[in-house]
Amino acid sequence: MHTDRYDVLIIGAGPAGSSSAALAHQAGLSTVVVEKQRFPRFVIGESLLPHCMDLLAEAGLLEAVAARNYLVKRGALFLRESERSDFSFGHQHTRGWDYTWQVPRADFDQTLAKAVAARGVPFLFEHEVKAIDVRCTHPRVTIAEASGGERTIEARFVIDASGYGRVLPRLLDLDEPSRSPMRKAVFAHVKGDQRPSGPDAQRIWIIVSKSGGWLWIIPFSNGLTSLGIVGDSATFAQFPEPPAECLRAVIDTEPNCLRLRAGEWALEPRAITGYSCAVKKLYGDNFCLVGNATEFLDPVFSSGVTLALESANRATKCVIRQLRGAGVDWEAEYAAPMALGTNVFRSFVNNWYSGLLPELIFSIEAHRAVKNKICSVLAGYVWDETNPFVSQHERKLEQLYRVMAGQA
Repeated sequence: MHTDRYDVLIIGAGPAGSSSAALAHQAGLSTVVVEKQRFPRFVIGESLLPHCMDLLAEAGLLEAVAARNYLVKRGALFLRESERSDFSFGHQHTRGWDYTWQVPRADFDQTLAKAVAARGVPFLFEHEVKAIDVRCTHPRVTIAEASGGERTIEARFVIDASGYGRVLPRLLDLDEPSRSPMRKAVFAHVKGDQRPSGPDAQRIWIIVSKSGGWLWIIPFSNGLTSLGIVGDSATFAQFPEPPAECLRAVIDTEPNCLRLRAGEWALEPRAITGYSCAVKKLYGDNFCLVGNATEFLDPVFSSGVTLALESANRATKCVIRQLRGAGVDWEAEYAAPMALGTNVFRSFVNNWYSGLLPELIFSIEAHRAVKNKICSVLAGYVWDETNPFVSQHERKLEQLYRVMAGQA
């Protein structure tokens, strides 16, 4: 069997895979991307955070994305019955981008892949990784082709950006149970959204529901709108089980979904249960994991693509230096920084579901400096340790809650 040889083999053509491929190619490394599916394909995670703009720009992909004219997102609007709290990305502690985009992921992911492929990086779509041997100096990867045949690729380094496919965690027994409780998401795309005008139109809407769950409303420039509800078993016990009936009941009973009541399904409702995941380690001698192949927390703060692009950026820089013969401390330069960012988001996710964070969100309007610091986390700047909600994330939200409760 013929063996192809590359410096870097990347598994997965999503945002993390395309970003890694772009950076490796810029560095002059021969690179190939292997993707099980045919693009475009549907995936959730449709609302970017401003920090994504920094990472897309560094990978040379920002211009290609801007050309798609996606709907501009300038903040997040939190709603709870008649209460509202608006976070504008123009008011942050961290100096960064004050906008990003709401993106239909099928189009967004394909846009990134096409931009990188246009530079000469081969993308092998409908090719599935079946086995990998990482015991040798250069890993050997066995790939099943769409035609039914097999091929072998030998690479100096393998980057797993396979997302929910989690190729190397499965093949190398790296999976680990998630620390997050079991939750479920039911979602769809809707046409006929009666959108507001003004600043509210440039926000993701995050609705705290009296059902105990929460909803997202994400509008797209193509006229469609993404709608989803997330909750535990108690939340979904209040609604019919079939996804379409569940979402229709949610729309009919949630006053902040009035804009969607006349809408029709453009993407049939579907459900995902138990989506959180984790791994035992992020790297080995000649491989690493990036994006959702490492860990996925929760969709509530749209952290998925940000963590995917950040991990791809940091890991690929380590790969480039290692393949050039430099010493790389993978723990200090990759695993530890990614743990910091992930754990900041984890603190916010945990405090969201405990009910503490929603109470803060709807009560800090008069505390502008504090709100700006929280806004920077919501914008994805979770590596800025000048922000106490980053450097002291484990206790800062609880401390703030106690202070606010004492003022009530």
